[in-house]
Amino acid sequence: MTTPANPSPQVIIIGRPNVGKSTLFNRLVGKRLALVDDQPGVTRDRRFGDAEIAGLKFTIVDTAGWEDEDPNSLPGRMRAQTEVSLEGADAALFVVDARAGLTPLDEEIARWLRGQDVPVVLVANKVEGRAADPGFYESFSLGFGEPVAVSAEHGDGIADLFDGLWPLIGHSEKQADADEEAGDGPEETEEAPQGPLKLAIVGRPNAGKSTLINRLLGEDRLLTGPEAGITRDSIAVEWNWLDPRDGSRHEIRLIDTAGMRKKARVVEKLERLSVADARRAVDFAEVVVLLLDATQGLEHQDLKIASMVLEEGRALMIAINKWDIAEDASRLFNGIKGALDEGLAQVRGLPVFAVSAKTGKGLDTMLGAAFEIREAWSRRVPTSALNRWFEDALAANPPPAPKGRRIKLRYITQAGTRPPRFVVFGTRLDMLPKSYERYLVNGIRRELGFDAVPVRVVLKSPKNPFQST
Repeated sequence: MTTPANPSPQVIIIGRPNVGKSTLFNRLVGKRLALVDDQPGVTRDRRFGDAEIAGLKFTIVDTAGWEDEDPNSLPGRMRAQTEVSLEGADAALFVVDARAGLTPLDEEIARWLRGQDVPVVLVANKVEGRAADPGFYESFSLGFGEPVAVSAEHGDGIADLFDGLWPLIGHSEKQADADEEAGDGPEETEEAPQGPLKLAIVGRPNAGKSTLINRLLGEDRLLTGPEAGITRDSIAVEWNWLDPRDGSRHEIRLIDTAGMRKKARVVEKLERLSVADARRAVDFAEVVVLLLDATQGLEHQDLKIASMVLEEGRALMIAINKWDIAEDASRLFNGIKGALDEGLAQVRGLPVFAVSAKTGKGLDTMLGAAFEIREAWSRRVPTSALNRWFEDALAANPPPAPKGRRIKLRYITQAGTRPPRFVVFGTRLDMLPKSYERYLVNGIRRELGFDAVPVRVVLKSPKNPFQST
């Protein structure tokens, strides 16, 4: 079901917890994509990024810290994810902490890596200051040749990674394909496609977000388990969806996010960072799926998450997960739809889907609807059609005349898309009741094809040249 979206060589970062893997990842991609904290074990899922050193382009993959734990425990499952990440990789960056020196766990990782087919570049991180010298020289004993000395936090030595990676990936067919794709592809035109659908999955902890994405991908790409709050970073996965309705393929960027609890319950710094990262993921999404747990129904926190998504102007869909174990399903479905209409008065009629991440029920229907709602979110109405609707709306329900003073609405224009934004021009607009604004917004959504998409309407009066400022 999945197909690789990036042809560039893939380089995996591996090491025990807290050696600076995520800091190195952020340095190589040039952005703070991965969460970083002094607490070990922050990273739990693989995170991909586009990296470049002196013209050498590659995909860099951050992984969870390697720990020697029971395979059924959370750290053990994280280690399994790291082991799987090496499959298909073109090279590995084995990171050790030069200040702390080698540990038995470093030596265990080295023994495992020597048994793999992937070439390894040893990276001695945190080399700032003389205190790192003993650990740097000690790392020669791991058997991977001379280590590359770097300080990921300060950016020192990053250019030296070029010398280690170039012999391994510089002349690969993937690198040539990446260069061709970057420089010799078709020129963009005004009719260029919108690109991959950016689809974020949000919800409370343990709603099944990571399990749902794994089901879509057809592989255990994301770490899952009974523990709430496993996902910390927002993880984006590029893949191609095969539409069963017509056999066409569509590019999707799936974004898994950390669970969002009530603000009063979030006390740890790391959880605050995770929730902030999830909010940023919503900012970059086009369509957001709010995943509910059928065994718990709709809670106030779900409505707060939905309101946040709508305030950001993103197209919103509701998916009720764990439908395979839902009790009194029909009553539950209708109850959630009614509660959404009542609790989210600004957007009525949100699309609601019954799905099961365990069985795959309803997922293709949900994805098909996600592309349709993005079309509505991106739609631009011709000015002539827009003003014909506007004239009909005013004729059917003229604006009121408070205190006998007539409010004149002259014309409307669409100022933008994604989300759709409209500007209404007229006089005495400060006296227009909010109920009439809602009448216009609901009419735009219902009659101009915007359905449940968040619509913005701004009222604007012409400037009076005789009015003093």
